[in-house]
Amino acid sequence: MKPLLKMLIPILLLFAVQYAWAELEMGKAPKTVTLQEKLGGHLDGSPWSSSQFKGKVSVLFYVDPDEKDLNNEASEALKAADFPLEKYQSFAIINMAATWLPNFAISSSLEEKQKQYKNTIYVRDYKKVLVKEWGLTDDTSDVLVFNKTGYLIFRKDGKLNEEEIKTLVKAVGEAIEK
Repeated sequence: MKPLLKMLIPILLLFAVQYAWAELEMGKAPKTVTLQEKLGGHLDGSPWSSSQFKGKVSVLFYVDPDEKDLNNEASEALKAADFPLEKYQSFAIINMAATWLPNFAISSSLEEKQKQYKNTIYVRDYKKVLVKEWGLTDDTSDVLVFNKTGYLIFRKDGKLNEEEIKTLVKAVGEAIEK
């Protein structure tokens, strides 16, 4: 048993180190990630890059399609806040690999959501790239806010409660005013 343990420890350490590098840090800009071709991208098929965060306050919803309604209250609160679009943008990145639903069904649903949230940029992540590269939580709805310079200023994995929604909206508003 000891030889097996000796073999497993380096492998486990490798995974731990890789995961630690993937974590997003509050107050820092994340590693630039691009979703294109087989990895995903915009609904029209064009590439998406996290470099698009710079210049505006950006809210990112990273969503498992099976949990698509989990943070609707947060989406509605941001919509109601009516932040100026020259200073604010929102992204809904769909974790396409987190569900058994076929891609064509999800894509059809996304087109409907796009009509409801006209100012949100919808993106598909076919291979869980943001889970792997940034350490986002899989199989849920993650909400992140980046300031105008692309630094992470808010993060919640899972459902936001009423108080957290207020904190989210306040964080966006304050970042816009800076």
